[in-house]
Formats: sequence, C-alpha cells, structure tokens
Amino acid sequence: MPSAISLVTLLTDFGETDYFVPSMKGVILGINPQSRILDLTHRIPPHGIEQAAFFLKSCYEYYPDGTVHVVVVDPDVGSDRRALLVSTARYFFIAPDNGVLSYIFKEEASVEVRAIENKQYRLDSAGATFDGRDVFAPSAAWLTKGQMPGSYGRLIHDYVTLPDDSPKMNEDVLQGRIMYIDHFGNAITNITPTDMETFRSVTKQNGAGLKVGDMTIKGLKTYYGEGATGLPEILINSNGHLEIFVKQGRAVDRCGLEVGQRVDLI
Repeated sequence: MPSAISLVTLLTDFGETDYFVPSMKGVILGINPQSRILDLTHRIPPHGIEQAAFFLKSCYEYYPDGTVHVVVVDPDVGSDRRALLVSTARYFFIAPDNGVLSYIFKEEASVEVRAIENKQYRLDSAGATFDGRDVFAPSAAWLTKGQMPGSYGRLIHDYVTLPDDSPKMNEDVLQGRIMYIDHFGNAITNITPTDMETFRSVTKQNGAGLKVGDMTIKGLKTYYGEGATGLPEILINSNGHLEIFVKQGRAVDRCGLEVGQRVDLI
C-alpha cells in the first residue's frame, strides 16, 4: 500500500473556462492546504471515457509513489454508478465506476477496489451534478491527510471495465482500431509490437503495411523526420503503439481519421 503524500493529479473533460476545476482545487486545498495539485489535462473530449482511459494509461506511472490520481469523466453523474477508490502498490486512483480505470485494472499486478460510501468524505450539495467537487475532490484530499482506504467503503470485485479492444486476427489480416488522436494530429492505434510479431508468425507476412479505409500505408518508419513530407506514414511510438503520422502535418486531417476507426495490419 502506498504511503499518502500530498500530490494529487486531475484528469477531466471539464475544459478550462468554467468553475469546475477551480472548485475541485478549492475543496482539496480547503481540506489539506499543504497538498500539491497537478493538472494532467482538462481537454478530454466531453464524455470521452476511452480517451481518458488511454491518456491515464500513458502517463500515470511516471509520478512519485503515493500520488493520488483523480479522473472525472463521468457521463452518468448523479446516477447509481459507484465512485471508486483504487489502491495499487504505488498509487491511488479515484474515479467513477464506468471503465475509465480499465487499463489500471489490466496492467497493475495488485489492485484493491473500494466503493466510496463514507459520507465523511463527501460534501453536502443541493444537486447531484458535480461529483468531481462533492465526492472525488474531498475523497482525494482526505487520502493526502493519511486516511486509510479501508475507511472509505466496502471492497468490490464487479467494477466496470471497457470492452476488450485487443486487435483480432481475421484470416490474413490483423484488425485494430484508432484509440487516440493527439495534439499533433497523430492517430495512435491499439496495435503493439507484440501484436505485430504474432501477426508475422501466424501469417508469415512482414506486417509492414497498414490499411485505413481505402488508403494503404506501406513501410514502417523509425522516427517522424524519416517520413516523406505531407504523406501518411506509420511508426512505433515511444508508448509502444503503432501510430499514423504525417511529417510536419496532421494525419487526422490529411487522412480523415477518427477515434474508433478500424485499421488493418497487412
């Protein structure tokens, strides 16, 4: 179990023009003025559970032991969906029970999952539309004050996970999908080098081409600068995913790409 420290990260779809994020920070600092709060991003597309899950997966493990990661992408706020406190060997995660922590459950060797039920860690509110402020922020703040996870609520084992999105073999094609589009317009797929090696061993093909709609991209590049300016290319990025890019351009615009779109390794 990680020891509580003062670092809290925030990952939301709230944007940066409303009172939502400042309210959460105010609650945390009101409970623990010594806490440190770091914004991961507040630009997840509205209700983008899958994008938030991938974003968290890509960066959470680079933070110090004991960090409290708070994720609020919560289309069903106010419903009977549960609020979760997840403890791992190094971190805490606080989030709605809607699959946004799917990669944590998959990749962490040991997880303890509790429903946040103790009203001590909630704020009274006239409505039920802002659990980021009223549930998740105070729950995180009390962790930084040393409260034990066991005091939050009962253990649960039926937490929600996203559907398995692993690439699938279909005859001589490996079918994947675009998981995330970054600020540069690069499209990140769910295909990994391990998937590519499996594809090669099964099909005896080199797996150096990717088909997206009516477009086929051939030849795996090593880095962005190796691509031909203005043309779609593919490489393995530093997070270990096959990525579509355009050198000094935006693949999402050049190729009309979108999250969820099918891609085929050929």
